[in-house]
Amino acid sequence: MRHRHTDVAESLLVVNRTNVPALPNANNREANVTASEQDDWWRRGIFYQVYPRSFQDSDGDGVGDLRGIIQRLPYIASLGVDAVWLSPIFTSPMADFGYDIADYKGIDPLFGTMADFDALLAAAHARGLKLILDLVPNHSSDRHPWFVESRASRDNPKRDWYIWRDPAPDGGVPNNWLSEFGGSAWQYDAATEQYYYHAFLKEQPDLNWRNREVREAIFDVMRFWLGKGVDGFRVDVIWHLIKDDLFRDDPPNPGFRDGMPPNRVIRHVHSADRPEIHDVIAGMRRVSDEFPSRVLIGEIYLPVERLVAYYGKDLAGAHLPFNFALISANWHAREIEDLIARYEAALPAGASPNWVLGNHDKARLASRIGRDQARVAAMLLLTLRGTPTLYYGDEIGMPQVAIAPEDVRDPFEKNVPGIGVGRDGCRTPMQWDATEHAGFSQATPWLPLAKDFVRDNVALLDADPRSILSLYRALIALRRKLPALSAGAYVPVRAEADLLVYRREFEGSSVTIALNLGATPASVAVGGEILLSTLLDRQSEKAEGRLDLRGNEGVIVAA
Repeated sequence: MRHRHTDVAESLLVVNRTNVPALPNANNREANVTASEQDDWWRRGIFYQVYPRSFQDSDGDGVGDLRGIIQRLPYIASLGVDAVWLSPIFTSPMADFGYDIADYKGIDPLFGTMADFDALLAAAHARGLKLILDLVPNHSSDRHPWFVESRASRDNPKRDWYIWRDPAPDGGVPNNWLSEFGGSAWQYDAATEQYYYHAFLKEQPDLNWRNREVREAIFDVMRFWLGKGVDGFRVDVIWHLIKDDLFRDDPPNPGFRDGMPPNRVIRHVHSADRPEIHDVIAGMRRVSDEFPSRVLIGEIYLPVERLVAYYGKDLAGAHLPFNFALISANWHAREIEDLIARYEAALPAGASPNWVLGNHDKARLASRIGRDQARVAAMLLLTLRGTPTLYYGDEIGMPQVAIAPEDVRDPFEKNVPGIGVGRDGCRTPMQWDATEHAGFSQATPWLPLAKDFVRDNVALLDADPRSILSLYRALIALRRKLPALSAGAYVPVRAEADLLVYRREFEGSSVTIALNLGATPASVAVGGEILLSTLLDRQSEKAEGRLDLRGNEGVIVAA
């Protein structure tokens, strides 16, 4: 293969001066866009997920907090993303680290105060960043006042706010529904002699979304935060909200294999993904639409053919039903090509696609597919049609951290140990620099750091013009510069072996993305000027009808 390797410094100047605009700031981020485009900012936007416990500790207790996030906003803004999504920060006993909420309108003292939240919201908006909160409406904490009342007696006015059932005739559980975290999803309450349903921990009783008062109570919570100025919600486990009103047993799963999470021994056709859910989501959307320019995102782990139903009738459901298909896909070019094609074909007319490569529940990207391919994955994520979501630390190649048994915090791993479901390893503290505790805290962090944080940290990678962090910044900047990348159509290009090739086309302009998902060099019939390589060393190189790719390399080519 022949490559014209330009000087790295010269190469970056070419990208910055010619192909990519300066990073936007609060004053120009929305300049020269129509009111409609501002309302639909999420269609072209890039989301960045922050796990607050692990981003930055400001008070020396080893746990991240809101003031720590404020401290790191300049870094987030420097990436060029549009919105920050925070995992839950509400008042919680922390049985599931904030996904068990005891007060939907309060900030947990672990993270700070409401004044700290207000300061974060103002600081984010001042930098042109949107702020998205994690809404958890499927279940509350068992310490929430609603549930305390509900379990007080069978005739309590809030009894029907949760899902209570009599024992089966033999005195056992009402049906075979299973908890996502292992075991039966039913917990017996001796005082009232009934079972309550919990799709997750017993400390997380499910709310009864068939009760109109429950819906209005959560809608009131939404209005509270939207009224403060938050820019939308990511709705936790939205496909779980409605359960079968006949409480029929779930059927067995013929595809269950040893080593799978135990709850997958059944198919959750009655306990989740019910047709009635779409009326609930439409109600959430109506509340969201009471406020201009807000976004409603749904967490949904379903095949793409079922996922797309969550856009709702006439697109009146979630703006973005999260598409996690890439997280679980085998990292093979043809499988991913087919996945993209099936998703694009399934999308309702006018629906905006979205893509996710990492989050707080799944193993880290760099460990799933390898450090070299993590760079190719970054180019894939940021050049596919639709809204990408980045998970904190993926932009510096953070690995999945091995957690010793004595350090396990995740209740999922504690309930079902030894089969690889633990989530602590993808939630470890952000690696800011090579100092003690990686610049995250002055105290011992709540989870251990990766052993190689002295190599993979923001300070070191920021100074390296060819680092994965530099690649993410260049990709985001190029995406913001070129309408073909941010808004263009997706056009697949025939390829073989480990090559994944496609074009993005917009109003007569186009770019071609060629990704080598293997370690062996390969060639593809593509001509034009290279705008960016995942190895950051080929800008402005010309491909004369045939493009040579190194192993583990991706390129963006302008025709």
